Amino acid sequence: MRIGILQTGRAPDALIETSGDYDQMFRTLLDGHGFEFETYAVLDGVFPENADTADGWLITGSRFGVYEDHNWIPPLEQLIRDIHAKGLPMVGICFGHQIIAQALGGRVEKYDGGWAVGRVEYQQDGRTIAMNAWHQDQVTKLPDGARVLGGNEFCANGILAYGDNIWTVQPHPEFKSDFVGGLIEKRGRGVVPDPILDAARNALEQPIDTDEIASFMASFLKKERA
Repeated sequence: MRIGILQTGRAPDALIETSGDYDQMFRTLLDGHGFEFETYAVLDGVFPENADTADGWLITGSRFGVYEDHNWIPPLEQLIRDIHAKGLPMVGICFGHQIIAQALGGRVEKYDGGWAVGRVEYQQDGRTIAMNAWHQDQVTKLPDGARVLGGNEFCANGILAYGDNIWTVQPHPEFKSDFVGGLIEKRGRGVVPDPILDAARNALEQPIDTDEIASFMASFLKKERA
């Protein structure tokens, strides 16, 4: 199965050598599930020919806001609508979670409750799952047809689904704890309040459900659809 990775951001230069860029993190996360990957750096204006160029799609995270004025955001929103209309599988992570919501009629804003950084726990299907987060923006208004699958007190719309073909999540299943530790020092200091960063650093050794989420994402992308 061919998965098109729509890359909307980049990891800090100082961390790429050890962790890889954002697209590589997803290749690593989903390794062993039989996928072939092609990256499209949409933040540089590099887009696939159309929605049928891949069998399934994945939209990465980004340091940009989906509501910002970048010339690549409108065509990305149109591509999202085309993918959805064709019923092709698509997964969105953080910025990807937000841009899909915005493209389909929802609203994304800076959350007045502040930042989520590091390990977070969400409730989904009656159980707790843990992932690493790095965000201030949130989906504050759901598009028509969106279903809330999970969230927490801080981020109510944390995991969303649209029909049978789109699954999105606000935190980062692809972020390993050492990468979050690097982000704290390379991007966090001076931007995110120190107490939030310090609490996140203190929780870096706690377990996260990386393998479980990777298996779920792979099954979601590959499952048969009518």
